[in-house]
Amino acid sequence: MGHGYDLHRLVKGRPLILGGLEIKHAKGLAGHSDADALIHAAIDALFGAARLGDIGEHFPDTDERCKNISSVALLAKAASMVAEAGYAVVNVDATVIAERPRLGAYKTAMAEKIAEALHIEPGKVNVKAKTNEGLGEVGKGRAIAAHAVCLLVKNN
Repeated sequence: MGHGYDLHRLVKGRPLILGGLEIKHAKGLAGHSDADALIHAAIDALFGAARLGDIGEHFPDTDERCKNISSVALLAKAASMVAEAGYAVVNVDATVIAERPRLGAYKTAMAEKIAEALHIEPGKVNVKAKTNEGLGEVGKGRAIAAHAVCLLVKNN
């Protein structure tokens, strides 16, 4: 079992990418890649479950190859690394926390994108959307955060 967490500030001048989808919003997430906090949390959950370190070790923000890269491509690479280490993904459960925009309508499509990158059935990925009830940087609409857990099984 692995857990992942990520948080990115919202800034003007960038598209908002979450769960591999471009979502219409006045601001996007700041970061070296496309800054998809939900996918980054899923990547860290995978790496954690397989004892492969973390996203910053494998895809550092100093690597020009990762500049503006799709986080879904990074998730697919992470899935390959996990498979090479002898594991298969059983499931992923993730929560994205954003005051705005409302994300309920996107949850199914986000889960499908994650499942596709992991080469698993969509029914093995769950995405939840929550607010922070106006509290903290996320609650004030200045950032978006995400948590993810994943379960792996050792291949024989």
